[in-house]
Amino acid sequence: MKLSDEDLVAAIVKTNDTLLFGVLYDRFSSLVYNKCYGFAKDGDEAKDLTQDVFLKLFVKLASFKGNSKFSTWLYAFTYNHCVNYVTRNTAKKLEKQSVDYADIENISEEEDDSSDFNDMRVDKLKKALDLVSPDEKMILLLKYQDNLTIKEIETVLGVGASAVKMRIKRAKEKLLTVYENNLN
Repeated sequence: MKLSDEDLVAAIVKTNDTLLFGVLYDRFSSLVYNKCYGFAKDGDEAKDLTQDVFLKLFVKLASFKGNSKFSTWLYAFTYNHCVNYVTRNTAKKLEKQSVDYADIENISEEEDDSSDFNDMRVDKLKKALDLVSPDEKMILLLKYQDNLTIKEIETVLGVGASAVKMRIKRAKEKLLTVYENNLN
């Protein structure tokens, strides 16, 4: 009988069974690797980051409280680890963006301006994504590549819906500006 992710985590926390943790690793290693690769841009670095994530995960697994799906919690865990990696390795602090609530009054989760991206060439879009900050890139990938909802992104980033919506809006504007000004 196959355990749900949440039941598997509970069993691992209760027993500290490394074989059960291996099952969890098998379920999620490719997802974690792909997210790490998005930050590292190098296969070997992404493998190292993936191993780091799972080593830390084994120690921190008991902090999973079940307030979200395990996969969402793991995504947030991986995202935070990778952001810390990028911050350390570039010696660059991530930009803190304040939210102007007047700007977000009419932004809704259903409002999807992804049509702005439809005319972009994939190769140029990838280059433009490399030119925006890691946090801007990640929020765009969370929304448009991974199709996370605003609520799921709130969980990943640990911020409110208004902040998520504003960050998406600003990141899209920045990406479009970079794409139009630097790559045409």
